[in-house]
Amino acid sequence: MAERGAHLTTTAAPAEDRPSVFEVLAQDSLMSAVKPALLHAVKILATSNPARYGVLWRRFDEIYAILDVLLQHHFLSRTSASFSENFYGLKRVGEDSTHAAHLGLCRRQHWRSLFLLALLPYLHTKLEKILARQRDEDDFSIRLPQSFMQKLYRAFLAAYPFVCMAWDGWVFCQQLLYVFGKTRTHSPLLWLAGVKLSYLTADDIRSLDLKPSGPARSPSQSFREKFQSLVSTAVGGVAVSLSSSLSIGVFFLQFLEWWYSSENQSTVKSLTSLPTPPPPLHLHSQETSPTHIKVCPLCRKVRTNDTALATSGYVFCYKCIYVYVKANHRCPLTGYPSGLQHLIKIYTPDG
Repeated sequence: MAERGAHLTTTAAPAEDRPSVFEVLAQDSLMSAVKPALLHAVKILATSNPARYGVLWRRFDEIYAILDVLLQHHFLSRTSASFSENFYGLKRVGEDSTHAAHLGLCRRQHWRSLFLLALLPYLHTKLEKILARQRDEDDFSIRLPQSFMQKLYRAFLAAYPFVCMAWDGWVFCQQLLYVFGKTRTHSPLLWLAGVKLSYLTADDIRSLDLKPSGPARSPSQSFREKFQSLVSTAVGGVAVSLSSSLSIGVFFLQFLEWWYSSENQSTVKSLTSLPTPPPPLHLHSQETSPTHIKVCPLCRKVRTNDTALATSGYVFCYKCIYVYVKANHRCPLTGYPSGLQHLIKIYTPDG
């Protein structure tokens, strides 16, 4: 297939099967560039129709993790590589560097690779969000009731920056050693998975092209075997659809990178700003009283410590809107995607 051979650097097998540092770093950055683009597309959908697409915004991490697991499992099983590694004509090999790519990795290396490729980034994203919420609580000087597990979270988060610093140092040292040829892996994740990267050979490409899309069925198969075969075929079909979409969309990532660059942020903000919500109906009433205007839409009581939500313009009690936005990540009235950074306290002379 042309897709598998389009990104090979040479038509013949190189003298050394060790990829260059530029190739391995390029495939590392491929999947990291796909997620922000998908996230922005989901944000636009959630903004245009919060009732229908708001759940995609609120559960984006979980949905993306599931799709990533399906995609990476498919490529690891069929090509012995992740999606981005296969896109650049690379494969994962263990101690036996002559192992054919279409046979897949051994079971232990396969599940290790799948966890490090798909599940570990999901856990890292959730930890980053917990840390961001903790910083918001510190900035807003608010402390909600904490359980024993939440106290353990806070203790872990205190040590988390040092763990990240140690990890980044390990990655840098590993890449530096790879440049000078002192190690076979450029990433600690590959070392933990027990594999290394190598070029796809001509035999690998021919085997991948000729490999059937699914296992052949025989009349003697049991119901369980047929069900497993059906599930495997369905998962493979979903993964192929995702890979085809990503293969097409990856050519637009450079444009998206420019579009969201710091020089172009003013244009992006003007084109993607949230629409102005309609004013509350009670503002047009002739019987509006000062007490009625100051009623919080959430607790239905007179507002205390007035706080506006920048994404919609509505005003709430500070505690009410803080707890709601932290739990639901949206405006309670308009459904616009919102965060704690969108809370604006309103200070009045009468307190």
